[in-house]
Amino acid sequence: MSQPVPPSDQPQQPYNAQSGGNPFAGQQPGGAPTGNPFAGQQPGAPFGGAPFAPPAPARDNIALGLVAAVVAAVVAAGIYGAIIGATKHEIGYAAVGVGFVVGFASGKVGGRNPVLPVVSAVLALVAVYFGQLLGEAMIAAKELPVTVSELFFDHFSLLNEAWKADSNFLTYVFFVIAAVAAFSGAKKAAE
Repeated sequence: MSQPVPPSDQPQQPYNAQSGGNPFAGQQPGGAPTGNPFAGQQPGAPFGGAPFAPPAPARDNIALGLVAAVVAAVVAAGIYGAIIGATKHEIGYAAVGVGFVVGFASGKVGGRNPVLPVVSAVLALVAVYFGQLLGEAMIAAKELPVTVSELFFDHFSLLNEAWKADSNFLTYVFFVIAAVAAFSGAKKAAE
């Protein structure tokens, strides 16, 4: 059921003679030939409207990145200390997790600022240190008639001495690994 086409003043060419056989080549809804039948559409939108996903918001806020890193460091140190207190062992993977969480939080919230990976690495070192101290306090509180908070706040120098006596080469390796994980986590999250 095709409708008849009125004759035009211009001679008709067969379809294969028009722009390589495409009868719609060079046409645009406005009538001006462009050579691209999809010229009126936006990239990423198949039917000419707005793209499906809105653009991602800018994330270059160093202050929010630092706040996120500090909060992540406090939470990760507490969890790491609880793991050490429960198992009575330092666990290297947990130290890596502390570093990565701190770095990831700062990079995801703060963006690509070059200060954030460095600050994340330093905060990861602090978080691992305080996590290990918290673990030592939990272990000692089970054996002594004092609470964890008493050991941590009232007898911090004794707690630090106990940590030094228990630390070995692997303790410092965990520090390095946590700092590297924080640095790389911040870089990857900011991408």
